[in-house]
Amino acid sequence: MLTPRYFFSGDFRQFYPYFLSQPHIKRVFHKGEYLWEPGQPYEKIHYIISGAAIHYADHENGRRKIISFHGAGTVFPGYRRNDYKIELSLTTSALSEMQALEFTKAQFQAMLQANPALSEQVVGWYSMYINRFLFETVHQEYNPSLVKISNLLYLLTDCQPSSSGPAIAITQDELAGLLGLSLAQLTRGLTALREQGVISTGRGKIHVVDPPALARLCTSEIF
Repeated sequence: MLTPRYFFSGDFRQFYPYFLSQPHIKRVFHKGEYLWEPGQPYEKIHYIISGAAIHYADHENGRRKIISFHGAGTVFPGYRRNDYKIELSLTTSALSEMQALEFTKAQFQAMLQANPALSEQVVGWYSMYINRFLFETVHQEYNPSLVKISNLLYLLTDCQPSSSGPAIAITQDELAGLLGLSLAQLTRGLTALREQGVISTGRGKIHVVDPPALARLCTSEIF
């Protein structure tokens, strides 16, 4: 039984050696950099080696709707021939320093035709992605603010280079924007985490003091 997922990682890791053997460009995206320009159809497909990307929509009222996160070992966006108008309203940017293999649509299509296992995995990945939207449509459930904050902090901690430790360089304004929360909602959540001894906060940084405790507050799809 598929569990709805908002964070995708590892789904294509077994194909990494194959991807390396095919024509590609190695890319580095810095935090906040767009994988492709907003308002434009995507032209490239990325296999994420390290780091993570965030896929979202900014509404005209100023609120942000996070659609999904994509981490190491996965491909985003998936391959398809058609462009869809709604996608011009969606944005994908690097959530942290990100390394990726970049393919054109034609290159990825050639790989699909030559590798049936990859083609099958792409179909399976789309099934998981559709399952995520169906779950939200049917249930109209949204995680409480504290859970959303915990999920993103855990993900950001996991994206940090191993030498940087559990300190996340992010402002509260940035965190609120990523989550589509008001500053009041974010402040309440961070205060609760501080009172539980999970985090401490400093100027432009959040320190994860107790990673196991933070993990216990997260939903299962983060893992």
